[in-house]
Amino acid sequence: MIGYTEEMADEKLYQSIYIGSGTFIISKPKRKSRKLRQSRVKSPQRGARK
Repeated sequence: MIGYTEEMADEKLYQSIYIGSGTFIISKPKRKSRKLRQSRVKSPQRGARK
C-alpha cells in the first residue's frame, strides 16, 4: 500500500485516503441512534402490514 501513512479518520469526519491506482479508503461517521430510530419509525419494513 503506497502512501498509507495517515491514521484512519475519527468518527466525526468524512475522509478519503488515496492509496494508488484509483483506490481510496473512504471513512464516514456512523449514523446516530436517534436518526436510525426515526428512519425506522417513518418508513416501516416492507411487507409488515400484509
